[in-house]
Amino acid sequence: MFSQVAVLGDGAWGTAVALLLAQRADRRVTLWSAREENARILREYRENRRLLPGVPIPPSIGLTTDIAEATAGTDLWIVAIPTAYLRPTLERVAAALRRPVPVLSLTKGLEIGTFLRPSQVIEQVLGPRPLAVLSGPSHAEEVSRGLPTTVVAASADAALASRVQQDLATERFRIYTSSDIVGVELAAALKNIIGIAAGISDGLSFGDNSKAALLTRGVVEMARFGVALGAEHATFFGLAGIGDLITTCISRHGRNRHVGERLARGEKLADILASMSMVAEGVTTTRSVYEKATLMGISMPITTEVYRVLYEGKDPRAAVSDLMLRAPKEESTR
Repeated sequence: MFSQVAVLGDGAWGTAVALLLAQRADRRVTLWSAREENARILREYRENRRLLPGVPIPPSIGLTTDIAEATAGTDLWIVAIPTAYLRPTLERVAAALRRPVPVLSLTKGLEIGTFLRPSQVIEQVLGPRPLAVLSGPSHAEEVSRGLPTTVVAASADAALASRVQQDLATERFRIYTSSDIVGVELAAALKNIIGIAAGISDGLSFGDNSKAALLTRGVVEMARFGVALGAEHATFFGLAGIGDLITTCISRHGRNRHVGERLARGEKLADILASMSMVAEGVTTTRSVYEKATLMGISMPITTEVYRVLYEGKDPRAAVSDLMLRAPKEESTR
């Protein structure tokens, strides 16, 4: 069993997983905050008031900004830092993270400029080590309240994936394993683009037919791109793919869907992002994936239209019309 765990990152998902792990009385869990102000609020209220209001953090979970204190004696590090801050945050504390401790990444997205997946960034900064990623339909708001959730743990190290599955699962948190770390991480990033498109559809009141078609063709687009980058096709039709996509596109908790919905109502992207307390990874991911797909010659019609709405000021209704008026073709899942 992983008996001493450090969760690096005090966002909603990091907090939720810390709460999940702390359900075992024989496991010591420490939640590390990158910012002193966040840690002060957590210590004062024993609650992530901004992101998970009403969910108490038990005294058994240690709270600290001292990375040496957080990781002392630990046998698993869980990284829950948003992609945009992942490299600089880890570089700041890397000197204290030299032990070859296994890492479980909860981070979803792609690094801007390098197009690296979170696990690749972690390995670059911290050095080679056993590494797994956890993904799937898992809103922190629900996991933190003990609602049934199922995810997938992916790793090139089958023993580590199995250990994560056995040690972190509970009666309300089921874990499957996968060896396709590339596919699981790409699916986690790509579904946010489709989430923005789903929000646009909702904002325009296009209904269930439109949403169903968007999800169906969206997962095909995700798989096409992923396979071109070395992922397994089947991964995109499992928990990390269609599972997480459904949650992202229909849930009231979906940040990327929220962005799309407000865009459809005429709000400016800069104003939307400035008003949000959490990171909508799909906004930057759209640019990265659009540029990569264009360079590689991969057909990504939904991503292309989302990119044009986000970065070229295209009217959302015109984007939908252009998608619907594409040349007729035979349906394919490839």
